[in-house]
Amino acid sequence: MAASNKSLRRSRDRWIAGVCGGLADYFGWPADRVRILYVLVSVLSAAFPGILVYILLWFVMPEAD
Repeated sequence: MAASNKSLRRSRDRWIAGVCGGLADYFGWPADRVRILYVLVSVLSAAFPGILVYILLWFVMPEAD
């Protein structure tokens, strides 16, 4: 099996920091769906601290080239 050259990076398709856009690029999904899913999971789940995870990913994920 060949190694994938994909890397998780923040996207230039951004609203705030490009985290959801970067996740969408990595998984090959539409960015709008990832944003909607992220908001729904954050709001509907008490066990998922959405804002804290987003801020953490903002600082951990490198900027897109």
